[in-house]
Amino acid sequence: MKKLFQIICFYLLSFFPVAGQLWSPDLGDCKFKNPIIFADYSDPDVVRVGKDYYMVSSSFNCMPGISILHSTDLVHWEIINHVYQKLPLEKYNKPVHGQGCWAPSIRYHNGKFYVYFCTPYDGLFMATTNDPENEWELSHVVKVEYWEDPCPIWDEDGNAYLVRSKLCGDNLYLHKMSPDGKKLLDNGTLIYRDKDNDPIIEGPKFMKKDDYYYILAPAGGVGTGWQTVLRSKNIYGPYERKTVLQQGNTAINGPHQGGLVDTELGEWYFVHFQEKKPTGRIVHLNPVKWVDGWPVMGVDIDEDGIGEPVLEYKKPKVKGMQKIKIPYTTDGFNSPKLGLQWQWQANPQKEWYSLSKNSGSIRLNAVQNLSQEGSLWLVPNLLLQKFPAPVFSATTKIQFSPELTGEQSGLVVMGRKWAYVALVKDENTTKVAMFTGENQKCEKRTEKIESVPVGSETVYLRVKVDAEQLCRFEYSLDNKIFMEIGKEFRAKEGVWIGAKVGIFCMNPNMAESKGYADFDWFSVE
Repeated sequence: MKKLFQIICFYLLSFFPVAGQLWSPDLGDCKFKNPIIFADYSDPDVVRVGKDYYMVSSSFNCMPGISILHSTDLVHWEIINHVYQKLPLEKYNKPVHGQGCWAPSIRYHNGKFYVYFCTPYDGLFMATTNDPENEWELSHVVKVEYWEDPCPIWDEDGNAYLVRSKLCGDNLYLHKMSPDGKKLLDNGTLIYRDKDNDPIIEGPKFMKKDDYYYILAPAGGVGTGWQTVLRSKNIYGPYERKTVLQQGNTAINGPHQGGLVDTELGEWYFVHFQEKKPTGRIVHLNPVKWVDGWPVMGVDIDEDGIGEPVLEYKKPKVKGMQKIKIPYTTDGFNSPKLGLQWQWQANPQKEWYSLSKNSGSIRLNAVQNLSQEGSLWLVPNLLLQKFPAPVFSATTKIQFSPELTGEQSGLVVMGRKWAYVALVKDENTTKVAMFTGENQKCEKRTEKIESVPVGSETVYLRVKVDAEQLCRFEYSLDNKIFMEIGKEFRAKEGVWIGAKVGIFCMNPNMAESKGYADFDWFSVE
């Protein structure tokens, strides 16, 4: 019976492939392939509560911030919430690229979930909830500059501590906290520094096992580094160190910065990222085994006990059947709430958009954009989502209702460089046009590449992204025959984040507008 079930699953998955999962040719154990999520969930951390796993990652200037992802098998994930809708600081009402949340940690203690994070110039924040799918309570704990990557631990004696790193530093610091985790009780103690073995050490994650305190901390830089583990029987040290994961002979560069987690059935796994420009930092899963009190990650362990990341491995063992889940991409806009895959470039404002449960569309209002020569770099109301795969297309249907000449609404690929196809209100007609732009010092210009009169306010827009991250823009009047417009554009990552794709509506005039665009759907294939 088990063999028959596996054969059926094999053929079903042959016709309906699912990212992150395959069945081995001999129809034996189910396996996964890395990356488990080919999308920019950088600096991931994971906690298990019962059979459920919860993941958080950096969100930087993107709002709402800190996506909460859920899984029951560590391979298939879906977005279930965000920790906050906006950051409670006025500066984030405009895009502050590269700032915002860096490397959050998530922990579960006494029936509560805790998320800690720093912003590089605003200090330490924490958020708590009893249910990660419901509202989180956000607190600004300390206003300070240059702190990063905090992680708490609650000891058996009731004491609470926080470990953190320092921006552009090689040091780890330990603070004592109040038991509720809302207040630091000291100025911090330097507990680790080893510039020779661990330059640029950051992203520390705290845990305790078998009387040892462990700190997992990536070192050596984002694209080329390794995973270090520190251990001590005294929380203040001194700490022994060991490299437990590195690129080795694989193509997975910089395998570090992640979360170590055990399963219900006693297995251990490490969730981490790999920098894959311009997509961002994509999520990988590696097996872990404990050797002489050290968590060694991956396989092909050398004589020094250092592992290499896997491309394919058996799935974590689970109890019962598992539902296949993937992060959301396509959106029919049939909900009164914005889809969880969407993020703005800044704190969202109510006047930017509206959703109606009955209309099945999202209305983006023509918000004023008076930035330099049409630059999208400082436009807060771009509605974006992560690149979802190495090759994909995104198509949307737009009904444009502009008021003033020059208003634009369309489909955009956004990063340090950007390109978009949009409907543009000319003096006498509506045109579809393709634009490109780039953010450089004193040079944030957007250039029109091609413009075609269409004489229609209802148009289908599409971008196709190939394996080289070359983007080709198209438009159609009937959703059947698509015509290319403009030129090829190579996607470019943003500041600490991957390239994004999404929609927008803007008004470049000094006068305010009542114009808008209705997007019926957004389809990703």
